[in-house]
Amino acid sequence: MMDAVNTKHIYKAAFLITGIISLAACRKDLLVTVPTDRISTGIYWKTDVDATNAANAVYTYMDGVNLVFWDGLSDIGHFNTTGAAFAPIDQGVADAQNGEFAAQYTTCYKGINAVNNFMANVDRITVTNATLVNSRRGEVRALRAYFYLKLAGWFGAVPLVTSNITIDEGTQLTRTDVATIYDYIGKELDTAATLLPNTQTDKGRITKGAALALKARAMLYAGRYTEAAAAAKAVMDLNVYSLYPAYKQLFTYAAENNSEVIMDKQFVKDIYSNNIFSSMAAASLASSVAQVVPTKQGADEFEMANGKAITDPASGFDPYHPYDNRDPRLHYSIYTPGDTLVNGKVYNPIPGSGTADAIGGGNLYATTTGYNVRKYINPEDLSAPGNSGINIIIIRYPEVLLTYAEAKIELNQLDQSVYDAINQVRARPDVNMPPIAAGQSQAQLRAAVRHERTVELEFEGLHTFDIRRWKTAETIYPGPIKGITYVKGGVLTTVVNSSFIRSFNPQRDYLWPIPQQEIILNKNLVQNPNW
Repeated sequence: MMDAVNTKHIYKAAFLITGIISLAACRKDLLVTVPTDRISTGIYWKTDVDATNAANAVYTYMDGVNLVFWDGLSDIGHFNTTGAAFAPIDQGVADAQNGEFAAQYTTCYKGINAVNNFMANVDRITVTNATLVNSRRGEVRALRAYFYLKLAGWFGAVPLVTSNITIDEGTQLTRTDVATIYDYIGKELDTAATLLPNTQTDKGRITKGAALALKARAMLYAGRYTEAAAAAKAVMDLNVYSLYPAYKQLFTYAAENNSEVIMDKQFVKDIYSNNIFSSMAAASLASSVAQVVPTKQGADEFEMANGKAITDPASGFDPYHPYDNRDPRLHYSIYTPGDTLVNGKVYNPIPGSGTADAIGGGNLYATTTGYNVRKYINPEDLSAPGNSGINIIIIRYPEVLLTYAEAKIELNQLDQSVYDAINQVRARPDVNMPPIAAGQSQAQLRAAVRHERTVELEFEGLHTFDIRRWKTAETIYPGPIKGITYVKGGVLTTVVNSSFIRSFNPQRDYLWPIPQQEIILNKNLVQNPNW
């Protein structure tokens, strides 16, 4: 969570130092002259500042706006345009040549290469501040674990590269089994945590809490529930993080660097900006297409304010007024018909409404479901929607609480701490949902914590990974895309996009394919099943 001034200097240095990262990956016998267009490793790696700048370069490979995109590959979201490279993945018709598979794979390994280069050279500097340099070591090692966690989640077994290698060596790599990848992730994050402080002066740098929270996430994904619960508890016991009182403000400029942000990617307008507004806002707010829109499943997951599911006959749900008396997080996360947009106008996507947001109204940028994502959409970005400076959150404290609860539930350790963790999330002042009642079975609590993760963390890049590790994607994902239900001629009518049919092959789609270009370059890489 770097403040604006610190972020400005960090990213300027990061762009400069990226050239060093690339240069150091080359074979030493090719460095026969001192380059004039970049900094040579022959004159770099001298001071603490060099270590800081090289660590800064690694941060540029962290995820940003694409986190929101990932939930478009789940039941709660949908890619709003078939022109996007993600759309074939969303439909289940992509092949191993799809550019998004390659982009994720390549970006992760670029980040890993940057870390490996840092670790290969950092001991060359003359250290004047050992605490600072050790922190930088911890930061980059935690980030390397983060990159491997994404690779394991998307692709399963991948090559484990922990030091600089030559191009020739790169073409001989084999895939390391995913259990070993998770072993490595856990050990790296343990080591990183010992090197890192609880807080950083430069907001946005990895902290001890971030390393431990990443370990909790990784071990949950690996099904190592004892380790997941322990890592989550370690974050809780730091007493550094707490729930921010207003969920409604969590994704606004006013709430940046708040008490529950554990790890984020920092942005600054005009210096290092993002396009979250132009990529996700309603059509009437921005002249760009909303890449991902919520689905009926995503909206219906939110309970009534009394804590009952809308499918419960006793819930009081009124299909003619479907968005009244709901879990407040529905309106904080999703734009539903009748909500007020950040420009002060009423959101009206109903077919035939004549607004820029109307479904089927001729505006190619309009939502196809009648919903739009609300998180990160702020009035400060109305005038320059492609130049947003809002920070993108990677880990929030509620995820840690819910990871702790889920891990304990899977271990069948159904003590009071499980209820406390879930209910703490539900009891946020401007959410104030009824607590989960005591005395529930493992199956009931499993359903409760999965629900809570879904609604609390919608469009934060976690749900797609969740439905894959839960092995529920094959059941809840396939079929046509459904949207809002509205009154048409006195009859309740649900929007159904029957031209976009999702499929999910459980024998194939729980893992992405190794990108075809990698298979071509390296004959030792074996493709994932059925790709």
